Amino acid sequence: MQNAPFVFSPKRLFFSEVRFSVNAVFTLNSNLIIMFQRISNLIRGFISLVLGKAERQNPEALLEVEKENLRKQIANYNQGLAAHAGLCERLINQIRNLETEEGDLRTKAAAHLRAGNREAAGQYALRLQTVSREIEENRKQLEQSEAAYNELVHARDVAVKAAKDKIEAMSYALDDLKVKRATAELSEMAGGMISSIGGSGDNLDRLKGMLEEERAKAAGRARVARDTLSTEGVDLKETEQKALADQALEDFAAKEGIQIEPKVLPPSAPAPKTLGPGAQ
Repeated sequence: MQNAPFVFSPKRLFFSEVRFSVNAVFTLNSNLIIMFQRISNLIRGFISLVLGKAERQNPEALLEVEKENLRKQIANYNQGLAAHAGLCERLINQIRNLETEEGDLRTKAAAHLRAGNREAAGQYALRLQTVSREIEENRKQLEQSEAAYNELVHARDVAVKAAKDKIEAMSYALDDLKVKRATAELSEMAGGMISSIGGSGDNLDRLKGMLEEERAKAAGRARVARDTLSTEGVDLKETEQKALADQALEDFAAKEGIQIEPKVLPPSAPAPKTLGPGAQ
C-alpha cells in the first residue's frame, strides 16, 4: 500500500502558524506571571523584614498601637451593646403600653358585660386575649434579651480584662527588656574598659615619659641661663642708683636748709700686711 502524496495547503500552514503563535504567547504570559509573582513575593518579604526590624527596635510603638486597637474594639463593642440595650428598653416600653391597654380592655369588657352588651363585651374580651398573649411573648423576648445582654457584658469584661492583663504583662516585659539592655550595655562597656586598660596604660606611660623629658630640658635651659647671667652689671647699677639717691637727698637738704647727719660707713677690715716685722 503506497502512502498518499504530500499536498501543500496554505490553509493548513496558516492554522499551524496560528497555533504556534498562540502557544508562544501563552508560554510568554505564563513566564511573565511567574516572574511577577516572584517579584511580588520578594517585595513582600523585604517589606516584612523591614517592618520586623522596626518593630523590634520600637516595641513601645507596637504596644501603643495594640492599646489603641483595644480602645477601638471596646468602643465598637459598646456600640453594639448600646443597640442591644435599646432593644431591651423598647420591649420594656411595649410591655408597659400593652399592660395599660390590657387594664383598659378588662375594665371595658367588664362594664359592657354588666350592662348586658354581650357583643361589645365579646369584642373587648377577644382583644384582651390578643393583648395578653402579646404581653407574654414580649416578656419572654425581654427575658431572653436581658440574658443575652448580660452575657455580652460579661464576655466584654472578660475579654477586656484579659487584654489589659496581657498589655500589662507586655509593659512589664518591655521595662525588663530595657533594664536588661542597659545592664548588657554597661557590662559590655566595662568589658571594653578592662580589655583596653593595657593600651591606655601604655599611652599614659608614654605621656609621662614625654613630660619628664620636657621638664628635664626646661630645667637644663634654666640652669644654663642662670650660670651665664652676669651679676656684676646688676650690682654696679644698684650702687649707682644708691649714690644718685644720696646726692639728690643732699642737694634737697642744702636747698631747704636742713642739716642731715653724714652717713656712717661700716668699718672696713684692716688690710693684711705683706711686708715688715708684722707680716706672717
